[in-house]
Amino acid sequence: MTRILRYFVLSVAVFFAVDSLFGQTDSNIRGLHQVKRKETVFGIARMYDLSIEDLIEANPEMKQPGFELKKGDILKIPFAKPNSTQGVAVAPQATAPTSAEKPVAAADDVRRRAIRVGVMLPLHDINGDGRRMVEYYRGILMACDSLKQMGISVDVHAWNTAEGSDLTPVLADKAAAKCDIIFGPLYSAQMDALSNFVTSNDIRLVIPFSISAPQLLTNRNIFQVWQSPTNINDATIVRYLERFKDYHPVFIDCNDSTSKKGTFTFALRRQLEGRHIEYSVTNLKSSEEAFGKAFSQSKPNVVILNSARSPELRVAFAKINGLKLNLPNLNITMFGYTEWLMYTRTHLDNFYKYNTYIPSVFHYNPLSSATARLEQKYRWNFHADMMQALPRFALTGFDHAYFFLMGLHKYGKSFNGAAGMFGYPPVQTPLAFERMGNGGLQNHSMVFVHYTPDHRVETINF
Repeated sequence: MTRILRYFVLSVAVFFAVDSLFGQTDSNIRGLHQVKRKETVFGIARMYDLSIEDLIEANPEMKQPGFELKKGDILKIPFAKPNSTQGVAVAPQATAPTSAEKPVAAADDVRRRAIRVGVMLPLHDINGDGRRMVEYYRGILMACDSLKQMGISVDVHAWNTAEGSDLTPVLADKAAAKCDIIFGPLYSAQMDALSNFVTSNDIRLVIPFSISAPQLLTNRNIFQVWQSPTNINDATIVRYLERFKDYHPVFIDCNDSTSKKGTFTFALRRQLEGRHIEYSVTNLKSSEEAFGKAFSQSKPNVVILNSARSPELRVAFAKINGLKLNLPNLNITMFGYTEWLMYTRTHLDNFYKYNTYIPSVFHYNPLSSATARLEQKYRWNFHADMMQALPRFALTGFDHAYFFLMGLHKYGKSFNGAAGMFGYPPVQTPLAFERMGNGGLQNHSMVFVHYTPDHRVETINF
């Protein structure tokens, strides 16, 4: 059994006199600080009797994923808030905790010490599972490096839990029982043992990927990131009806016998009928005249295909382009599928032209500065590029680790992953959890990736 161990230890704060303070630029800003060599966020906060959160709030760029404090940076120094605690993040007052969220002694409060992280995934180079999880694990390590820049200390323990392996020796490791949070497993067969283990030791368990985990319904310590296709379809329909209530829907039958998108289009049509919203149905093989009759000339149209494949999408765009030549004033918006994100090189111009919305649980944006920064750091650290996969596994690991570790640091073990608990802008994978009855928490976050006619790409979070 392979055991991988890496420690991230809180940097020792070195105190320097402030080199220079500049004029105030805000009523809450008392001056500026120019960063010197070896200074840390933690040390600068301590220098001015601030909490880390106060310093970050005054310098929003520090919230950006992959942020690194560099010599010469200029930081705004705010006035200390009355309840601020020097250099230490303190969680806000909350309602009485449940039995799974009991107060802990100050000496063992995760908000005031290093966060102990466990990774129990197949970490090997034998097959695709292992290689993907190694990249995901590397993303976790990159998040820990970023948090270290903010003065948050993390101890990481990782175990190679390959398919079919027995977790008994892993769970017998004393380091495993001391974890605050564990990322894993990848295989359903390992869930029973791990679910019982995290309950016994009051450890938070994050299931990152699509495995069967019925324990979610009874174990309050479990977070499941993956969402079932049924849940995604239901959420997509709700969001569609909110955004396109004044549009005329046009469903195009793509004659794709392999498609499974009929489940979505059938359910959407039933919802439209229940709301007495008229819609049209046409076919990719329809004549130009028949195809054109499906579109409204008085209302904006929203087009929904019953296939996510690129060849059918290409034919649909060709027919719509032909239609627009004859009826240039038609208002047409495309509503697609997550798979369309893989076709941006082929169909990008038409995505922009037809104001395309793509529902997804992630958005890999290669043009964003945060993505570019992390991809560059990945090359530097691991001497390789990320896999050409959607979503990117390293970015997924980064988002997951940053979200949960920052949550533990700020709220302790009462952190429940609800939307809005802190302002983390995800690089690729938004997260927002809801309690499943009396059991664990499941991710319910989704986005619309919107390609606008003025050639912008925006992410609309729900």
